[in-house]
Formats: sequence, C-alpha cells, structure tokens
Amino acid sequence: MPTVRFFAQAREAAGASSVVISGSTVEQVLANAVAQFGAGLQGVIDISKVWVNGEEVSRLHIVSDNDEIAVLPPVSGGI
Repeated sequence: MPTVRFFAQAREAAGASSVVISGSTVEQVLANAVAQFGAGLQGVIDISKVWVNGEEVSRLHIVSDNDEIAVLPPVSGGI
C-alpha cells in the first residue's frame, strides 16, 4: 500500500504526518484517507497539490505499494 505524507493543515486535519493507505490511484487513496480521518481532511485535500515520489501528478495517477503520496496544502507566509 502507498504511504501518504500529510503536511501543514493536512497533517492537522488527519492528526498524523504519515500513514499507509490502500488504493490503486491517487484519488482512491485520498478517498480512503478521508474515510479514515473524516470530512475535515476533504476540505484540505480539495485545495492541496498532490505529488507522488516528488512529482506533481493528476488525481487519476496509478500508484503502487512503493509510492509515496504527499499532500501539500497552500502555505501562507508572513513577514
């Protein structure tokens, strides 16, 4: 099963920084993550970029057991 890494608001919404979740596409893995961690995570995922193994991909991208999916919400910076 792929490993999902959550950053910033996604980590807060999931209550975890890294989990192993089943699915054959990014979309399925993220849907399973929302089912596991709750609807609050969906709102963050909707505004996030998703990378697999360090490259931005579509949500339909096929994943394998050795892949790492990163959920990267937008970050707001300050001065």
